[in-house]
Amino acid sequence: MQKSPMTAQGLKRLEDELRQLKSEERPAVIRAIAEARSHGDLSENAEYHAARERQSFIEGRVLELESLISTAEVIDPTTLSGSRIQFGATVELVDEETDKESTYQIVGAHEADIKQHRISISSPLAKALIGKEAGDSVSVPAPGGDRTYEVLKVIYR
Repeated sequence: MQKSPMTAQGLKRLEDELRQLKSEERPAVIRAIAEARSHGDLSENAEYHAARERQSFIEGRVLELESLISTAEVIDPTTLSGSRIQFGATVELVDEETDKESTYQIVGAHEADIKQHRISISSPLAKALIGKEAGDSVSVPAPGGDRTYEVLKVIYR
């Protein structure tokens, strides 16, 4: 089975979600199904069908999380160093066209969250950045045409 690179924080988030699904969500949906069953005819019982659908989602997500956790390869960015960009690096960039600065951390696919400035190692931007260093320019394919960024700083934290 292929290992999935992930930060320790990403693994913790997955483990927390799994724990919450098993200890809170799963028992709650079981109670909801039992309550809906007590209302009688299941063929037209919307509460029962909604609870069963929720149960199916929870069980699927539990299996997915267990698989992700079992194949996680935790990489600690604080143990990495160097001037070249690699997994775990936090990268400060400037868009060469708009002069807008942005900062992203390159993380595993299952922990990416653009709102938290974490981009997947498999994203076009991360793929273009890997191996580059401060001062380098990178061109990234985008729907509106290629974007060019200059790497300002590479940080491992």
